[in-house]
Amino acid sequence: MRFILGIDGGGTSCRAALATPDGTILARAKSGSANIYTNLAGARASIVEAAQMAFAEAGEDAGLVAETPALLGLAGANVGDNARQLEAVLPFRKSIVETDAMIALEGAVGSGDGAIAILGTGTAYLGRRGGEARPIGGWGFLIGDQGSGAQVGRELLERTLLAFDGVGPSSPLTDEILAVFKGDPDRIITFGTTAKPGDFAGFAPKVFDHAETGDEVAQAILARGLSTIEASIARFGLQPGEPLSLLGGLASLYEPRLSEPIRALVRPPQQDALGGAVSMAARLFGVLKA
Repeated sequence: MRFILGIDGGGTSCRAALATPDGTILARAKSGSANIYTNLAGARASIVEAAQMAFAEAGEDAGLVAETPALLGLAGANVGDNARQLEAVLPFRKSIVETDAMIALEGAVGSGDGAIAILGTGTAYLGRRGGEARPIGGWGFLIGDQGSGAQVGRELLERTLLAFDGVGPSSPLTDEILAVFKGDPDRIITFGTTAKPGDFAGFAPKVFDHAETGDEVAQAILARGLSTIEASIARFGLQPGEPLSLLGGLASLYEPRLSEPIRALVRPPQQDALGGAVSMAARLFGVLKA
C-alpha cells in the first residue's frame, strides 16, 4: 500500500488529501459539493474528482485511486443508509464513510477522549470517551441548532416584529433591523418565506455586536442560545485534561461568554477536519497489507 486518502465532503465543497500510510500529506485538492443526503450521485462524482486531482497534484497516476483506501467524512452520512450506499459504489480499494463531525473530532482532539462543539450556521456536538463516540444535537434548523447563527438570526427577526407590535421590548438592535427592512414588517415576512439558514445567520454578528453595548434584546437572544450550548457540552461530563475544541464561525464569539469551568477545558484544535480524515485513515488502514 503506497498511499491513503482522507476526504472531507460537505454541501459547499469536497476536499481530498493524498498521504503516505503513516499520515504524511503529499497533496490536497478540492472539488464541488459532496452532501450525500441531498445528492448521492453528485457527491460520488465530486469525491472521485477530488481524489484524482490530489493524485495529479502529487505528480502521481490518478489510476492509483483503485489501489488506495479512503476514509471519508461526509455531510449526510448520519442519515438513513446513505453511507453504506456510497461505500458500495466508490472506486477505492477500501472505503470507510464517517460523518463530517467524526473527522472534525479526530482533527481537533486526536484519537483520545475529548469533545467538540461546532458553533456556526448550525450547531452540533460530538464527544469521545474510552473509544466510544457520542453525538448531541445536529438536528437541523427547523427543529434544532439552538444557539446557531441561523437560530440567532431568526430569533432576532421574531423579536423585531414583537417590538414593532409593542408586544416585546424594543432596543437599538430591533430599531436597526427594522430600518434594514425600510421600516416595513411585511418585508421581514417576505424575506423569511424564502430565507435559508445561511441567510438568517447573516444577522447573527449584529446580535453579538449589540450585546457588547448592553442591548437588552441582543443579550436575551444570546443568553437563550448559550444555555443550550453549555447544557449540551456539560452532557459529555468532561474532566480536567479532557480537551474541548470549539469549531465554526461563532466559536470565538461564544468562547468568552462560556462559564469558567467550561472555558477552562477549551483547547485549540490540533488540525482541521481534513487532517482528521487522514489521521483516521492512517490509524484504520494500517492493518492493510501492500
